Amino acid sequence: MTRNTVIAWLASLALVAAPALARADQTDSRLDGLFEQLRDAKTAREGALLEAAVWQIWSETEEDDAAFLFRRGLDAMSNDLPEDALGYFSDAIKKAPEFAEAWNKRATVLYVMGDYQRSVADVEQTLALEPRHFGALAGLGLINLALGREAAALRAFEAALKVHPQQPGLRAKVKELRTKLSGKPT
Repeated sequence: MTRNTVIAWLASLALVAAPALARADQTDSRLDGLFEQLRDAKTAREGALLEAAVWQIWSETEEDDAAFLFRRGLDAMSNDLPEDALGYFSDAIKKAPEFAEAWNKRATVLYVMGDYQRSVADVEQTLALEPRHFGALAGLGLINLALGREAAALRAFEAALKVHPQQPGLRAKVKELRTKLSGKPT
């Protein structure tokens, strides 16, 4: 996946999640049911619809200043302004340190900027706040691939698939890594 593809993919996820920011976050009681349905989704379309609902809830926070800064960060990401996005997400985290999605978005920006160690730290914080964060798990896989740690990438991708089995392209990536790590020709 190229850097521009990652940016476009993440920006599109942000745009799906941003329009209806309300009062919730990773502690929202609706998530448990959504994650059950997501785990049992039979089609990619069903998975995508459930995923969008999860992203929307994750992108909400009760802290108004953090919500404003988060939206500004999403706008900066969409406009390919990673330094600005980094600042907005950092400020959102200061206002609402329990807002997992602000940590995740900052991890994403750090990844795009090539700061993998700080990105990993933010992914770890995201997962401490929301262990089911399939986006953070997939992101951890991408970071590990960038660092040449294929076995760690495979573990992260497999963990993401346990939460969200219909994630586009992830099954193929897992299969490719399993084959490569087993030494069998592709």
